[in-house]
Amino acid sequence: MEFSFFNINDIGVNVSCFKTGNIDDFFFSAYGNRNTSDFETQSVEIIAAINEAAKKICPTAVCVFKRYFLSDAANYDEILRKHEDLKKCAISIIEQAPLNGSKIAVLAYYQSNIEYKAVGDNIFMAKSQNFGHLWTASNISEKDGSYDQTYALLDDYATNLKKLNCNLELNCIRTWFFIHNIDEYYAGMVKGRNDLFDKHNLIRGNHFISSTGICGRTRYAHNHVMMDAYSVQGIKRNQIKFLQAPTHLNNTQEYGVRFERGTAVDYGDRKEVFISGTASIDNKGNVLYLGDIKKQTMRAIENIDALLHEAGCHADNIAHLIVYLRDFADYAVVNEILNEKYGNCPRVMVLAPVCRPTWLIEMECIALKQQSDSKFENY
Repeated sequence: MEFSFFNINDIGVNVSCFKTGNIDDFFFSAYGNRNTSDFETQSVEIIAAINEAAKKICPTAVCVFKRYFLSDAANYDEILRKHEDLKKCAISIIEQAPLNGSKIAVLAYYQSNIEYKAVGDNIFMAKSQNFGHLWTASNISEKDGSYDQTYALLDDYATNLKKLNCNLELNCIRTWFFIHNIDEYYAGMVKGRNDLFDKHNLIRGNHFISSTGICGRTRYAHNHVMMDAYSVQGIKRNQIKFLQAPTHLNNTQEYGVRFERGTAVDYGDRKEVFISGTASIDNKGNVLYLGDIKKQTMRAIENIDALLHEAGCHADNIAHLIVYLRDFADYAVVNEILNEKYGNCPRVMVLAPVCRPTWLIEMECIALKQQSDSKFENY
């Protein structure tokens, strides 16, 4: 993994570059300029900065997925939509306040040498040589309550996947659930997902899906749940490995939820690893280091390292990170730890309480590793 940094009109842009000689991958992260007081100016500047950085480092690549983190979705979502074309790629917009004090942050994923187009109801395909990589973002439901909204979101997604000759059980690799007021609505989201998974054979003894379930709000307060997801058309079961790291983590169903701790996908030229939201927990499901943000951060990092190791990867393979904190006041100390551990790796740190109030931090990442000895087809 190669890392770069650009300063574009006082916007710092971190970039990771992964090249295989086939499909090249680029992740960008940036925060809005805190010295600019109004949101519209910050949003215009950050969009321009990402576009310019992309032209500098990967002029032929296209954006396949982008997530904007806003400090106030109710007031800023519509403004952002005036300046960003939501029909050009899968774009996620969520209220999770950037922890550096800006009004907006962004994580953007670009790829070269792909065909990219809309292929269904809010689903975009990045077509490589042998696979169709399906991205969807900002999915909401007008049903009542977090249970019904979650069930409907997943059920509709499964229907749309079927139209593309895919299904939830085989092809879906990663989901993100953003829950408004997580302390109140998380239980409904979990039950809705569990019941829908029963319908699609995502049960213990088979497997689940790597996921993050985290606090986040859309512009509308009645949307208790928003979902983003990633699936792969053409994938085979023996390409997929579900990561457990049993020395460090327990099976999630032991405390009533269903998601995989991580998923590794093996291609001929690369391995891709998707690490779910990971916190300070042991292999019995206990929260470790109550009230100690430094130790919780180090344990979350240790757990991620264990999952990566199981996939044959390590921290140097990480392409980007998203870090969720419960308390603004913890930003400086956590940022210092992450700077030492991950350097210039693109990351966004946001305010987003986790599903257990005693968890002060949660982290997720995507890792990419080049390989040449795989029996599978190239990406």
